[in-house]
Amino acid sequence: MFLTITTTGTPERPATDLGFLLHKHPDKAQAFSTSYGTAHVLYPEADDQRCTAALLLEVDAVALVRRGKGKGRGGAPDAALAQYVNDRPYAASSLLAVALSGVFSSAMKGVCRARPELPGQARPLRVEIPAVPARGGPGLVQRLFEPLGWAVTAEPVALDTEFPQWGDSRYVRLLLESETLTLAEALRHLYVLLPVLDDAKHYWVSPDEVDKLLRAGEGWLPGHPEQKLITSRYLSRRWSLTREAMERLELVRLAEADDSEVEDIDNAVEEETEAEEKPAPLAVQRRDAIVEALGAAGAARVLDLGCGQGQLVQALLKDPRFTEIVGVDVSMRALTIASRRLKLDRMGERQAARVTLVQGSLAYTDKRLKGYDAAVLSEVIEHLDLPRLPALEYAVFGAARPRTVLVTTPNVEYNVRWESLPAGHVRHGDHRFEWTRQEFRAWAHTVAERHGYGVEFTPVGPDDPQVGPPTQMAVFQMLTGNEKEAKAA
Repeated sequence: MFLTITTTGTPERPATDLGFLLHKHPDKAQAFSTSYGTAHVLYPEADDQRCTAALLLEVDAVALVRRGKGKGRGGAPDAALAQYVNDRPYAASSLLAVALSGVFSSAMKGVCRARPELPGQARPLRVEIPAVPARGGPGLVQRLFEPLGWAVTAEPVALDTEFPQWGDSRYVRLLLESETLTLAEALRHLYVLLPVLDDAKHYWVSPDEVDKLLRAGEGWLPGHPEQKLITSRYLSRRWSLTREAMERLELVRLAEADDSEVEDIDNAVEEETEAEEKPAPLAVQRRDAIVEALGAAGAARVLDLGCGQGQLVQALLKDPRFTEIVGVDVSMRALTIASRRLKLDRMGERQAARVTLVQGSLAYTDKRLKGYDAAVLSEVIEHLDLPRLPALEYAVFGAARPRTVLVTTPNVEYNVRWESLPAGHVRHGDHRFEWTRQEFRAWAHTVAERHGYGVEFTPVGPDDPQVGPPTQMAVFQMLTGNEKEAKAA
């Protein structure tokens, strides 16, 4: 992919000021690593009258395939072999937009410490991109860029020059020219609108994309005539995120019309006082209790057995005490969702080295699980048929043998406190059983005795004096030789 930004100047305001704005010296050619290749910045021309900065993005097609994003998201290339044969290395897309934000991040924010007066100055700008996928044709390109102050030339690219009767492809040669925009505004326009034109993204669109859109769209998106289309396409047509973004954009528009702050408009509901704050959900309390127990045990290398969609793995990654986290689940679909939740495709190398997701069944021994400090079975055992529980017990306590094992499971006695749960029903349709506190303790003591562990019990959630806590947790610690002898005595 290739993009050039050109400006002109005078001896008083030389065009080479572009180097200060981009934080890239015109006399140097620089290379920057990205998740999917290498971005090169160079200046084909640089003098007082005219200066051009070029961004060349070399996409590693193999990395695209390995990360499973070759088809993009939300409508990327429609072909049976799109994962292997596609336009991603050549046509401007979200890959180029991400490279822009990474390589020119300070310029996009309008920051220039060396020359702080420059970012706020409008200057002649000419942006050229040889190949832009435009789902909607040249007409859509004009509807997107012209309201922002650009003179737009979108020249369709023929599908095949040898066969003109085939018509035009979905690509255009794009030229944008303006005399009234700052460089930061221009970069933010490109960052948002290139993926919108492509109508696809190479990565999973998560809720934080709403914040990215509003930051990049500040000052121009709330009043854009194609606001709804831009928002929907940028968020890969995820209706819940699109609705949230549109509501927040409407607040911005109302605040601007009223010459006030968004906080002054969005004040229909008073802030809750500390006494009115809702308690944390039980799932959050459970994760917090697990993290605290792992920290108290001094665990650094942790197994999350039955990791599901990766919520606990995500919580453990936020704590630097845990240097290696392995999530194990029998469901590939759950592991795929966990990978998206953790954003493994965009995670830095150091952080990515801390986490591994593997498929495996807890009903069988697995040598990959040996040698870890701790293992967590959070809301797992109740999903197994009781006759299969001894197999899990041996796989974890007999074969893997981590120093610490944490097991959480629902306390069936607490179910009477759930107003929405019919009498006699378990909390989840997939639960094969739910134990009382006495039943859970009896099982835990038997397991501990059989495999050489000690066990203690911790309530999770409000500990009702009559029915106990909603979740019960057993903390198993492997006994040393002396501890075993003392226990036997």
